[in-house]
Amino acid sequence: MLVFVANLVVFLIASVHVYILVLEMFLWDKPRGLQAFGITKDFAAQTKVLAANQGLYNGFLAAGLFWGLWLGALGGPVKVFFLSCVLIAGLYGGATASRRILFIQAVPATLGLVLLGLASWP
Repeated sequence: MLVFVANLVVFLIASVHVYILVLEMFLWDKPRGLQAFGITKDFAAQTKVLAANQGLYNGFLAAGLFWGLWLGALGGPVKVFFLSCVLIAGLYGGATASRRILFIQAVPATLGLVLLGLASWP
């Protein structure tokens, strides 16, 4: 049961990163993107390429987490690696951009890592 819960958390984190990819790559200068990031149309126009690049990185995080899930029992190390990447990105973003990022990325990644650890405990 704990393995299922851990994998569910990993799946949800991966899904959030797909959503972030969409926001940053395709909706950055649209009303939804402007609202999500609290930015102006002018700022969005000036930073659209940078945001798309960020979105791509979030997509890689999601792809890695989905890959870990796809590997099944052998995917533990892959999930730990990509959750650790999410955690580090969340800590850095929370310290430099917005504290909100801590709750969107760092806290869920920590929860996922803890659950994976507990699920693999003998």
